[in-house]
Amino acid sequence: MPKQPRVLRAKRQIIGDLTIVNPRAAGIDAGSEQHFVSVPENLDTEPVRSFGTFTADLQNLASWLLSCGITTVAIEATGVYWIPLFEILEQRGLNPKLVDSRSIGRKNKKTDVLDCQWIRQLHTYGLLNGAFRPNADFLPLRAFHRQRKMLVECAADHIRHMQKALDLMNVKLHLVISDIVGVTGMRIIRSILAGKTQPKELAQLRERNCQRSEEDFVKALTGNYRDEHLFALKQAVELFDLYQQKIAECDEKTAAALDTFEKKNDPAKLPKKTRQKRRKNQLHFDARPLLYQIAGVDLTAIDGLDSSSVLTILAETGTDTSPWRTADDFASWLALVPNRWITGGKPIAKKPPVIRPNRAAQAFRLAAQTLERAQCGVGAFFRRIQSRHGRSAAIKATAHKLAVIFYSMLKNQTEYRDPGVSYYEERYREKMLNSLKKKAATFGLQLTPI
Repeated sequence: MPKQPRVLRAKRQIIGDLTIVNPRAAGIDAGSEQHFVSVPENLDTEPVRSFGTFTADLQNLASWLLSCGITTVAIEATGVYWIPLFEILEQRGLNPKLVDSRSIGRKNKKTDVLDCQWIRQLHTYGLLNGAFRPNADFLPLRAFHRQRKMLVECAADHIRHMQKALDLMNVKLHLVISDIVGVTGMRIIRSILAGKTQPKELAQLRERNCQRSEEDFVKALTGNYRDEHLFALKQAVELFDLYQQKIAECDEKTAAALDTFEKKNDPAKLPKKTRQKRRKNQLHFDARPLLYQIAGVDLTAIDGLDSSSVLTILAETGTDTSPWRTADDFASWLALVPNRWITGGKPIAKKPPVIRPNRAAQAFRLAAQTLERAQCGVGAFFRRIQSRHGRSAAIKATAHKLAVIFYSMLKNQTEYRDPGVSYYEERYREKMLNSLKKKAATFGLQLTPI
């Protein structure tokens, strides 16, 4: 096959001529009380209609679109109003697409009727890109995992309530232990609620590996145990325990959802890892074998990613990589790419507009932060970028690298191999030498080793 001639970027056609891509397209401006729907004028005598948001109204909306011969629908909405509508249209085979409101700009008068007509017109010419939505099989898993995260955040609020009650009693437990809801902290707090307020007696409940002495514990646990503050502490502990119970129930549903997926690999082939003691907010089950079965590769082998973070990413993206053509497209969807807002040949700002990263991107960023001092190849990459551009840029660049590795492993079903710390150091040394050679050549000189 002959090689295609190179086309300069300035001469590339981005859009080209407008052609009708979806002749039987509909546009919907969704809201909390009404949905405004527009179909082509030649398909119905009343091409714009409004429907309520009750389930019966959504079914009537879908039936009307089918009677008009609609094959695809573009929906513009905010919040969660679009989800029931989207699911019903998807069940009826209408191929719905959720579009970002920022991609639908109108400069003239704005009304709900004009909005749905404009959405339909743009979708007819293929000018709207649908937002990513994972495979329907992953939606229950995503819902369970998001519910779990919400419960963890609610439990954190009651930890702060416990800390406030202790401060009001002048019990400085947080000064002698790192976590008041750890083994030592909860043992002492439950003893206080049981009526034990003698500092020496409470100090005996600490774990043997506590670094602070018994004398320090006695000073910290000497407080003003008033009844109203003990009552607030009691309720905070009860609510914290309740949320821990609900988190465990979420983990049971998550494990059951993972077990329903198609098994792509035998868990017996999974390399064994040393079992570590469960930390706070970790999953109540071993998710690594289940994730290995549905992904086909051990994604937890990537430095910085554990079972919880891999589960978060897969719950948001699924195991199908086809929505993104390349790893760069995947990283762009995660908002882990440099600033590309350029005008007049220059970036319009040092920082791009604020884009709230999705949960998968947050998992990659958190994983990148754990590699700051890690003795591995990606850790060396983090430190090299940090020395040149700062910690914030290093976190984003390392998260981008982790996302590319994640995508490549999932798409190509390849195992992860750590290149090692020396790999990035050697590459950095080669780049520096090549740069020095070029500079020397401009002055008619040549580098020679000592």
